[in-house]
Amino acid sequence: MYRRHRHRVEVFIARPGGPWFPNRERDIWTIPKGEVEPGEEKLQAAIREFREEVGLIASPPYIELGWIRQKGGKTIFAWAFEGDFDESKPIRSNMVEIEWPPGSGRRKRWPEIVQAKFYGIDEAREHLKQAQHPLLDRLNAALHGTEGVQTGLASEFLGHPEVQRR
Repeated sequence: MYRRHRHRVEVFIARPGGPWFPNRERDIWTIPKGEVEPGEEKLQAAIREFREEVGLIASPPYIELGWIRQKGGKTIFAWAFEGDFDESKPIRSNMVEIEWPPGSGRRKRWPEIVQAKFYGIDEAREHLKQAQHPLLDRLNAALHGTEGVQTGLASEFLGHPEVQRR
C-alpha cells in the first residue's frame, strides 16, 4: 500500500512479530506477504495475506511490481495499491504458533506483524529487508512514469522459473 502525503509518496511496511529480532530495526521490516494457497491466483493471495497480516482491505487498481527473490530463496510477487491507514489505531494481525526455543518442545504464539506504518521511500529503505528494495524502486518508477519500467519487469519475469520461454 502507498499513499501520497505532504507532496511525497509513502509506503506501508510491517515489522514482523516473534522472537527472532526483538531489538533490530533495519533490514527486518517487510511488505505484508504470504503463501499462495493451492488453486489461488497470486494477486488474490496477496490481497488475502494483506488482510490477514494487517487487518486492512486492499482495493484496486493494483500496480504489478514483479517479483524478487529473498536471501533465503523465497520468491515474492508484489502489487501495490493506493490507500491509507490511521496510524493512531492498532493493526489487527493473525497469530503464528512456533516451537520456541527451537528443540524445546514448547509452543508459543506471537502476532505475525507487531507494527505497520507509512514511511517515505528513502526512510522505508532504511527499515525494509534489502532484498525488497527493488520493489520500492519499481513503485517509484511506476508512479512517476519512468520509461522502461514495463520492459524491465518483462525481462525479469522471463528469468523467473515459473515463466516458460517461447
